[in-house]
Amino acid sequence: MALHDRYWASRGVQVVRRAMPTPLVPHAHLFLMLQQRTMCYFELSPVVDRLVWDDADLVLLRLRDRDEHAYRERIVAQEDGTFVRIERLYGSHDRRFARAALTNRPSVARVWQGADSPRDGWRKLRLAVPKQQRWPMSHEARVFDAADPAEAARCVRLLVERWRSPGSTVGRARPRDDGAWADPTALLKPGAQCVGRLWIGAGRVLEPGELMVGPDVLWDDPTQVPDPGEVRWMDLEPTERTEPLRPRSLPTIERMVKRGFDIVFALAALALTLPIYPFVMLAIWLEDGRPFFFAHTRESLNGKEFPCLKFRSMRKDADQMKAQLMELNQVDGPQFYIADDPRLTRVGRLLRKVQVDELPQFINVLLGQMSVVGPRPSPYKENQYCPGWREARLSVRPGVTGLWQVKRTRAAGSDFQEWIRYDIEYVENMSLWLDLRIIWRTVAMILRSIKRS
Repeated sequence: MALHDRYWASRGVQVVRRAMPTPLVPHAHLFLMLQQRTMCYFELSPVVDRLVWDDADLVLLRLRDRDEHAYRERIVAQEDGTFVRIERLYGSHDRRFARAALTNRPSVARVWQGADSPRDGWRKLRLAVPKQQRWPMSHEARVFDAADPAEAARCVRLLVERWRSPGSTVGRARPRDDGAWADPTALLKPGAQCVGRLWIGAGRVLEPGELMVGPDVLWDDPTQVPDPGEVRWMDLEPTERTEPLRPRSLPTIERMVKRGFDIVFALAALALTLPIYPFVMLAIWLEDGRPFFFAHTRESLNGKEFPCLKFRSMRKDADQMKAQLMELNQVDGPQFYIADDPRLTRVGRLLRKVQVDELPQFINVLLGQMSVVGPRPSPYKENQYCPGWREARLSVRPGVTGLWQVKRTRAAGSDFQEWIRYDIEYVENMSLWLDLRIIWRTVAMILRSIKRS
């Protein structure tokens, strides 16, 4: 069960079990709430999408396991110990189901952790999270019972197959050239061979001529079980991407539709917002004088540079102040962000809050320099940090809004990784339907900002 929980930790998810008082980790991105004996494996991204797109605080999962793995194996041998065959004994073939929940709120996870019974736990979760903030979801998964040794072994074998970098949370695991992962105290003598995905535990020795074929685990020597160490949550990084980038190339008709939509939407947006331009310009002039607009050089499709327009929201000496404030930067990567940025004017702070400062970018859309939806427009310097990311994001026009803007979490140490992730996700899956979802999500964010202000 410890390996199962560390697998989820490698993805930034802390497993929380009812009536098991494990301290909640403040640096965990998500909390997976399970029964005491349940172990599971499923694709996380669809559930995270539900949390983000539906602005949910709690996703109630019904995990469906359709694999017919209700069997056990035994070795059949002769009286003298000679191997005969492996016999597989099948039990029930019923589909398996398990209940789980996912949240990004430690307070919700704590409610589940302190419940007296499963029924009490689900009841308290429903009371703790308003109905409009919780969502039910049925999801394909593999489900295992930690109390059954055969089930636990199958779970570990699945992890061996799917978990590409166990060293992220199993500190003693070291990769070998043959693809196996081994404890530093494991010894593979010359002539021993490892084939496939394998984990080799502490104190184990493979003699010359021995062959180990994966997926499999050679557990720690019982006399040399090491301390696994604590999970270093602050050092965790997103899982490595193992697939090549595949920016989607839109057919000619879809490109024409997208460009036509951009023009119509930009004209409508400008027509609706032009009446407020004089008032915004007057407010800027009364507080800090001219200029009213700010144009920053950014890169568009194929790296072509253009002046990205905004209403000026900062003081005139903002660039000089930035050098003095660099040590206060709260995000990683090439960005610069301070929650209470002293460079912002009072008017600029309000413009930023309701995103009025970016309205002039619809002029860039009409000029063909930007799209309504796309990756965030960035200057040449920022685009040099990651070549693969740069080539992907410059294969499309940048957007007034985009997937990163509506899905980022602002979690410490992960903003740049999320920026890369969501830009790549957009260029690989872009479509008019995805654009409409992002626009809807952006409008909802703006309306909430206006309501709070």
